[in-house]
Amino acid sequence: MNVRRTLLSSLLPAAAILALLVLPPLASAQGCALCVSQAAQGGNRFVEALRSGILVLVFPPMAISIGLIYVAWRKRNQFRQR
Repeated sequence: MNVRRTLLSSLLPAAAILALLVLPPLASAQGCALCVSQAAQGGNRFVEALRSGILVLVFPPMAISIGLIYVAWRKRNQFRQR
């Protein structure tokens, strides 16, 4: 039983690291067909605007998520003490 638990506890982090190394190339292969066709038809200015738009759409949800994680982290001991 202990050998099985030790083996599992050593393989789980290795599997997680392997997944993190394998998944980004697969995720980057995904592409919105509309974005690709519009970027191909547009000029350099359009491509820069598209990149800026992607950042604008990604940043607010990421900031909100980080804020919620921070608040939960700060409040984690408050519930344990009661």
